Amino acid sequence: MASPPHPVLCTLLLLLLRNAAGAAAASSAVNPFTAKAAFIRYWNRKVPNNRPHPAFFLSKLSPLSAADAASFPSSLADIRARLPTLCSKASLLCPSSDVASLAARKGPFKTYNNANFTNYGSGAATGTDGFTTYSPDVNIAVDSFRRYGRDSSGRADTFTTYEANGNVVTANFTSYAGGATGGSGSFTAYAEETNAPDSKFTNYDAGANGRARGFTTYSHEANTGANSFAGYGKSGNRLRETFTSYGNETNVLSSGFANYGESANGATDTFTGYGAEGNVPENTFRSYGAGGNAGVDTFKGYREDANVGADSFTSYAKAANGGAAEFRSYGGSGNQGSVDFKGYGEGTNPNHHIDFKAYAGDNTTFKGYAKTGVDFKEYHNTSGGAAAAMLAEAATSSHQHMKWSPEPGKFFRERELVAGNRMPMPDIRDKMPPRAFLPRDLAMKIPFQPKAVSDAFMVPLDTAMGKAVASTVAECERPPSQGETKRCATSAEDIVDFAVEMLGDDIVVHSTASTAGSGGDIRLGNVTGVDGGKVTRSVSCHQSLFPYLVYYCHSVPKARVYQADIMAADSDHKINHGVAICHVDTSDWSPTHGAFIALGGKPGETEVCHWIFEGDMTWTVAD
Repeated sequence: MASPPHPVLCTLLLLLLRNAAGAAAASSAVNPFTAKAAFIRYWNRKVPNNRPHPAFFLSKLSPLSAADAASFPSSLADIRARLPTLCSKASLLCPSSDVASLAARKGPFKTYNNANFTNYGSGAATGTDGFTTYSPDVNIAVDSFRRYGRDSSGRADTFTTYEANGNVVTANFTSYAGGATGGSGSFTAYAEETNAPDSKFTNYDAGANGRARGFTTYSHEANTGANSFAGYGKSGNRLRETFTSYGNETNVLSSGFANYGESANGATDTFTGYGAEGNVPENTFRSYGAGGNAGVDTFKGYREDANVGADSFTSYAKAANGGAAEFRSYGGSGNQGSVDFKGYGEGTNPNHHIDFKAYAGDNTTFKGYAKTGVDFKEYHNTSGGAAAAMLAEAATSSHQHMKWSPEPGKFFRERELVAGNRMPMPDIRDKMPPRAFLPRDLAMKIPFQPKAVSDAFMVPLDTAMGKAVASTVAECERPPSQGETKRCATSAEDIVDFAVEMLGDDIVVHSTASTAGSGGDIRLGNVTGVDGGKVTRSVSCHQSLFPYLVYYCHSVPKARVYQADIMAADSDHKINHGVAICHVDTSDWSPTHGAFIALGGKPGETEVCHWIFEGDMTWTVAD
């Protein structure tokens, strides 16, 4: 009869079985031969405090297996040759390699995606044309539309949306209804709500005859890019044109409009809004109604309620013959930037009557305007100076301008972080296109330089994505601000290294749990200060636009970090868990920072708090 097993051996066997079961469970959750598993092992070595690895961070790791990661060669040319495979397997942001080039086709079209359209409706007779959507919701759009409705006769045509809600948009629309006779049409939205657009519109109704046309919005609510419009109604005859909105409610957008109604005959034109409520816009308008004959032109608003930025308007109704022109408002910014206006009604024709209702702003110039035949209702320059003296004959007033203000709840005071407080929550959704980190070994093979990245990912530097790459690299190379330590992380390991270097190895990372409550009113539940609410140093990391994930990380001195349960506004139902950071020292901030516009106060006088948005993170010493 066999002897019973020794109790110690039984215990050891049981422990081994438990460890094996745990290892099996762990391996089923994370394959040990993936980039994700390699990063977790790296994290555990660098931050040995056994804190949980947050899901929001792990979700950004490369999905590549170790074999796939090792298979990509070090040569940029070889990486480029295998780019489609790399982009697919590594979840990167890459341009489409399948862009169709199309000639004439018949419509109407409801949906049309990411391609080059050569010719639509040219020479068509009476009837209707309709184009509903062109490349909506595309991550990286690179497409063009060459001609729409050229030389048509008595045609009613519409174009509803072009490149709406795109992420990184490079688009060109060459000609719309050029040389068309009669009929009517409308273009509703071009590049609306795009992120990092580089959009061009070359000609709209050039040489058209007897047309009634409308363009509703161009780049409305676009974010950080460059757009241009080269010609609208040039050399047209008896056109009735309206342009409702160009570059309104944009964020850090550079835009240019080159010609509106140039050399037109008997045109009735209206431009309603350009650059209204923009944040740090850089706008250029080069010509409106130049050389027109018997036209009636109206410009209703330029840069209304904009926040800082730089603008110039070169010419309005220059050398026009007969007719009338009116400019309702220029430079009525909520927070002044650099504004320049050169040339209003210049020329010697005595038949042209010009009316300018309001020109306002600090640091403004108004040069080269018709000395006779111009009626200024109002010129308002709070700083005085040469421009005001030059237009001393103009009426002045105490006209007050509504100030530009950031989205409600984007900035708030520390005293608002108390249980029970009801407050607006801004839109904290991640607006960046989805991408993953590259494994560090692979990221290090690609020099962090615009040309190298452009070559590797086949992204021309003159496209929206190429410009975003150059902008990201430039921001990373910018010298740090006073008291700031900064680093751009091209891999997840880089982020951990920087956080450990700044804060030590006993650290945790925080981010708001979800986007629930975003864009509406919320109520705060339990609020706790990290590290007991003490003033501390933290490391914040923000996404940059790049083909793969790159984070701008900086060590933030003198801050307090809070965690808060976020409740539905009118119930005790918990909907989210938020993380907020309060900057205690704002002495180096710009006086025109949106926080001071929204909350009042001046740099160094008060703290400023904001939520950590989806996709961003902040690191602190563990409690």
